Amino acid sequence: MSLIVQKFGGSSVANAERVMNVAKIVTDTYKKGNSVVVVVSAQGDTTDDLIEKANEINPNASKRERDMLLAAGEQMSIALLAMAIEKLGYPVVSLLGWQAGFETSSAYTSARIKRVNTDRIMKELDKNNIVVVAGFQGLNRYNDVTTLGRGGSDTSAVAIAAAAHADLCQIFTDVEGVYTADPRKVKNAKKLNTISYDEMLELATLGAQVLNNRSVEMAKKYNIELEVLSSMTNAPGTIVKEAVKMEKMLVSGVAKDTNVARISVVGVPDVPGLAFKLFSKLASKGINVDIILQSIGRDGTKDIAFTVAKENGKEAVAIMEDFISVVGGKSVTLSEDVAKISIVGAGMESHAGVATKMFEALFDAQINIQMISTSEIKVSVLINADDADKAVSAIHSKFFD
Repeated sequence: MSLIVQKFGGSSVANAERVMNVAKIVTDTYKKGNSVVVVVSAQGDTTDDLIEKANEINPNASKRERDMLLAAGEQMSIALLAMAIEKLGYPVVSLLGWQAGFETSSAYTSARIKRVNTDRIMKELDKNNIVVVAGFQGLNRYNDVTTLGRGGSDTSAVAIAAAAHADLCQIFTDVEGVYTADPRKVKNAKKLNTISYDEMLELATLGAQVLNNRSVEMAKKYNIELEVLSSMTNAPGTIVKEAVKMEKMLVSGVAKDTNVARISVVGVPDVPGLAFKLFSKLASKGINVDIILQSIGRDGTKDIAFTVAKENGKEAVAIMEDFISVVGGKSVTLSEDVAKISIVGAGMESHAGVATKMFEALFDAQINIQMISTSEIKVSVLINADDADKAVSAIHSKFFD
C-alpha cells in the first residue's frame, strides 16, 4: 500500500461536475489500496472574487484580515469535495490548514511553512479515511490564519508529502504535463516525459505557470517525486525528479514572464560600492531584483538598469529617487511594457552556441533585445511586451521544429 498525495487546482474543482470528476479520480486511487491525502485550491476564480470584495470594502485592509477572508475559498472547496466523496460511498474527512498541522511564519499573505505536524492526518489515514486538506493556508504562532501566496496549494501538497514520507505527489492541472512551451500559445509544444528539479525550478521561476517554484524547491530538498498531469484526461503526465539521463535535451522549455518592470537609474557616480548601496536599499524593502545591466563608467558616472516584479515597480522607483537625491544622479525611469523570455535546459551546460541560436531566432523575427541574463542552465532576454508571444514561437521553432 502506498501513500499518495494528490493536489487539484481551482480549475479542476471549478463547478459541481468537475468536483464529482475529482472525487472519482481520488476514489479510484483509494480503491487500488492506497492511502490518499488530497489538497485542494479554491474553486475557479474564487480567490480573485474575494480580493475584489475586499477592495470594495477597504482597498487598504490589513494583510491579516485579507488572509482571514482568502482562507474561506479553500474551506468551501474541501467541504464540497468531501461531500462528493461521501456521495460515492467512501469514508472521508476534510481538514483546514491548521487542523492538518500547518505551522507557518507570520508574513500574512505570503507566509512560509515552518512545520507540518502530521499527527491528525496520520490518525485519519489509520481510520481508512480519505483526507481532504485545504491548501494555501496555515496558522502562525499567534494562532492567526495565514495564507502562502499564489500557488501555495502546490507547496502545501509537497509539504505534506515530505512530512508524511509519501510515495508520490501528483499535481493535477488543466494541462497534461510540463511542455516545452505553453501549449495554449504554441501549437507544436511538446509534452516532456520527465524533467529535472533544476530545470522545472527555472521554468517555474521564469514564468511557466504549471508548478509553483516554492513547491519545486521543497520537492528537490526532500527528494519528493512529482507527477504533473491533467484532471480532465487519463493521459500520463510529466515526472519531475533528479536528473538521471546520460544525455539531456539541449533545451527543455521556453518560458514567458510578463510580470516584469525595468528600472533605469541614469548618471549615478562611478565610485566603488555604489551598486552595493543601491541594491541594499531594495533588499531592505524585500524587493527582489532579477536581470542587472551596468554601463561602463564615463565622465565619472554610470547607468544601472535592472528588473523587478511589476507590482514592485513604483515602490522601487520611489526608493531609487530617494537614493539619487543623496548620492547624486540624473534620473530614474520605469518601463512596464516589457517581457522576459527564457530558455532552460541542463544540456546547455556542455553545448556551445545555445545563446547564439536563441539570439538568431529573435533576429529572424526582427525582435530587439534590451537586456540579457545567463546561467548554466538558462538564458533570459528582456524584450518589448508586444513581441512576447512572437518571440516564444520563434525560439521554440528554432530549437524544437
